[in-house]
Amino acid sequence: MPKAMCVLKGDGDVTGVISLSQEKGDAPVTVTGEITGLAAGKHGFHVHEFGDNSNGCISAGAHYNPFVKTHGAPEDEERHVGDLGNVVVDNDGSCKVNITDPKISLTGPQSIIGRTLVVHADEDDLGKGGHELSKTTGNAGGRLACGVIGISNK
Repeated sequence: MPKAMCVLKGDGDVTGVISLSQEKGDAPVTVTGEITGLAAGKHGFHVHEFGDNSNGCISAGAHYNPFVKTHGAPEDEERHVGDLGNVVVDNDGSCKVNITDPKISLTGPQSIIGRTLVVHADEDDLGKGGHELSKTTGNAGGRLACGVIGISNK
């Protein structure tokens, strides 16, 4: 079973540890973990195209989009592969991540290993907000924390 890990770090207090696993090559990927330091509410959560954080999260490039689709919700057929929707932060500041996604993979030519996970400042409008950025980024705002997805030994 392929497994991966991502340690999220940001300029401020935002940190997190995310685990990813996949039963077999064509199975959905399970994304679990915890993020701390975020304001209550929804925050966009995406896989970005590059595993480059040399200039902070901005070096990670755009959302991972190998099939050249427009931005959408995780359940939409028309979406970037990297569109994982939103993580939700409770009023007490806790954020448990538990996502199962059929489009991302830990194996094969579209593997997300070596790419970057990013948590954004604002809610992802899932491509439906009508803002000029809705169809490219979900108008999810700045990048608060990021980390490269690597192979896990656990």
